[in-house]
Amino acid sequence: MVEHDILDAESDPSIAHIVELATRLLGAPAAFVSFVGRNRQVLHAKIGIDLCGTDREISFCARTIEQNDILVVLDASRDLRFHDNPLVTGPPFIRFYAGSPLRTRDGHAIGTLCLAGSKPRRAFTSQHRRIFADLARLVLDRLELRRIEAARRATQSRFEHIAETSSDAIVCADELGRVTFWSVAAERLFGRTVAEALGQPLAILMPDRMRGGHEGDLRRIATGAAAGLIGRTVELIGRQKDGSEFPIELSLSTWTENGRAAFGAIVRDVTQRNMVEERLFSLVHLDTLTELPNRAVLRGRIEAAILDDRPAAVLMLDLDGFKEVNDAHGHAVGDAVLRMAANRLHSYLGTLGVVARFGGDEFAAVLPDIGDPLVAITHGQAVIDVLSEPYTVEGLVMRLGVSIGIALSPAHGISEDELLACADAALYRAKMDGRGRACLFTPVLREVAQRERACRDGLRNAIERGEFVLHYQPQVDLHDGTLVGAEALIRWQHPELGLLSPDAFLEVLDNGPNAAQVGDWVLRTACAQAQAWRDAGLQPFRIGVNLCAAQFHDGNLVERVAAALAATGLPAHTLELEITETIIVRHDPGVVATLQALRTMGVGIAFDDYGTGYASLSLLKRFPLTRLKIDRGFVNGLCSDRRDAAIVRAVIDLSRSFGLQVIAEGVETHEQRQRLIAKGCHEAQGYLFGRPMPAAEFITRFIGAPSVSRLPSSAA
Repeated sequence: MVEHDILDAESDPSIAHIVELATRLLGAPAAFVSFVGRNRQVLHAKIGIDLCGTDREISFCARTIEQNDILVVLDASRDLRFHDNPLVTGPPFIRFYAGSPLRTRDGHAIGTLCLAGSKPRRAFTSQHRRIFADLARLVLDRLELRRIEAARRATQSRFEHIAETSSDAIVCADELGRVTFWSVAAERLFGRTVAEALGQPLAILMPDRMRGGHEGDLRRIATGAAAGLIGRTVELIGRQKDGSEFPIELSLSTWTENGRAAFGAIVRDVTQRNMVEERLFSLVHLDTLTELPNRAVLRGRIEAAILDDRPAAVLMLDLDGFKEVNDAHGHAVGDAVLRMAANRLHSYLGTLGVVARFGGDEFAAVLPDIGDPLVAITHGQAVIDVLSEPYTVEGLVMRLGVSIGIALSPAHGISEDELLACADAALYRAKMDGRGRACLFTPVLREVAQRERACRDGLRNAIERGEFVLHYQPQVDLHDGTLVGAEALIRWQHPELGLLSPDAFLEVLDNGPNAAQVGDWVLRTACAQAQAWRDAGLQPFRIGVNLCAAQFHDGNLVERVAAALAATGLPAHTLELEITETIIVRHDPGVVATLQALRTMGVGIAFDDYGTGYASLSLLKRFPLTRLKIDRGFVNGLCSDRRDAAIVRAVIDLSRSFGLQVIAEGVETHEQRQRLIAKGCHEAQGYLFGRPMPAAEFITRFIGAPSVSRLPSSAA
């Protein structure tokens, strides 16, 4: 640390600039560079924190320099290493901390670049880590310059030795601006040998067109006439011997030799650094795929319109049919479509306002000075026309639509959060109304959004309090009514509203963060109940359990199913997992592999509601299905609608052709039962045989042994 001349030195402006940049890019209230000595820690450059130094033993940074990677503490009060630290329990009350060790080329840790805050953070993402590491390297770059300068001040001979071994070019000149020293790195940087450079004017550093002004500036520095530039870095355009140009950074200094002024510059090629800084700017402000502004930029533009007291239209856009394109043709084609859509949006709306990508296939725009709903709707309809034009990628021609939600300021809100929420609610209504349309926000949509928010909050409480229960609907042999199994169906025992069916909450649950957790609880509980009934003599018996898409996301569904079977003792062949079109049409290789592994275990795979959506015949070949379930909508019209009857017959014939079992849902009349038997369907479930019922009622009806109703807790 001594050779860097930093422990007791004044704050370096260039390092202070990086510290300031860290707070802006990474959203931290405080940032500083810390140097850790034998017994103390010194804060060299700081923003947002009053500390000047601390004892080493209580410093966070002392732990940081003991490791090679970034140290992140999201909540120090919950971290056993720091919860009783005086810096946490007392001023500055640190809760969040992130530190990147600053290591010299020989691997010695001299300090850290740190972020801190008095509030905990939820996450410090991989993108944050990359930016933070880049900033730490910039600090090290500045420290390296200080090291070279400190060494130069020691003695001239030591300076020359360091200059010859430095990766940065070092150039010295006399008071007339003639080169007196030209390091090895300068030879590499500018393509001129020492012999070619010595005695030449400083003009050889730069292009001809820039020599008049900048050469004069450098000569004035050498004579002391521009003392304000000493100790600062200056960026110029450098010129190699062959005429090629590149950006350089000069750190300038002067001294006296034999009574005459002398000039020195440490010169480095900053091409790579500029590229990193440009990339950092892009990461902070631009979407990497489409190069459109990101949501942070959009929110800033909305806020600016509000502060300027200008009307504005906020549009939320979602591509209709993009998921199918992505699933069918792969992410490369999907990304190309997103870029084409972004270009079209920018071409049309870019002259009116700012277009941003919000993520996935969702875009947004703010159009200042548009407060008339008719004008906003007109622009929305024009966007629909623009984005509905065919997309041609790699010879493929695809057609997509777009749904748009529109909110107006100040009519619908006076903050960016409020306007975005209103536009999102209108987008949701546009999609529910059939897609391919632009919907203007109305207060009724806010009420719908509030109800959904209340449902989400209630679901969180339901998970914590164990308010979910399972009901079981019997599945029977159509010929003799013999019980062959049951489907486990979730219900919510709401403390105020009573027993709620899935229609009241399942969509919100499936789109929320706890869907997989609840799905796994359903799996474990249903397996335990099925085995309890089998132990009571109900054999053979099959239990059907519905899966949700979220259970496939983390890739370990097979292990969780195996654990549930092992814990309950239920044989794998008596478990049938039901999947919907939402899962199966994703064409995700991971989903296929997971289902294949489950089939290898012996678990059955049923496709629920086949024929109601877009699932193709090829899926019956690609996926390891064991059973098709005929949707209740077709069964309901079986006796009155030829088309429904034809669909039922086709599904049964398909099942037979593919070697699959088939079961009909929603059977309510004896006539439907007879028609299904005549068409070759052997199993069914529906109100004719029994409604979904609690386990105790199921026991009484089919076993008559209430003692087998002991089950695990219903807490998810």
